Amino acid sequence: MNRPLLIVIVLAFGALSAVAVAQHGVVGIFAWQLQNTAGLQVLADLVIALSLFMAWMWRDAQALGRRFWPWLLLTLVAGSFGPLLYLLSRPRSAG
Repeated sequence: MNRPLLIVIVLAFGALSAVAVAQHGVVGIFAWQLQNTAGLQVLADLVIALSLFMAWMWRDAQALGRRFWPWLLLTLVAGSFGPLLYLLSRPRSAG
């Protein structure tokens, strides 16, 4: 994937996340998702998408001889930052 584009995405998403946490707190972000079925649907979609990406990341990390568990933990703690940073740190010669 295009590294400059990934960098822009990580920076923009990081800025949005920082503003959201500053305004609502970490718990507040999740509390909003649990208020109605629309929020639950978005949360479920995120869980499904990240689970699929973690499955790909696991296989990719094994194929490249990389450790998977740090990326798994980062994804579980920080959501999309895990996969985004995994892609940024992936060797350029891979796939």
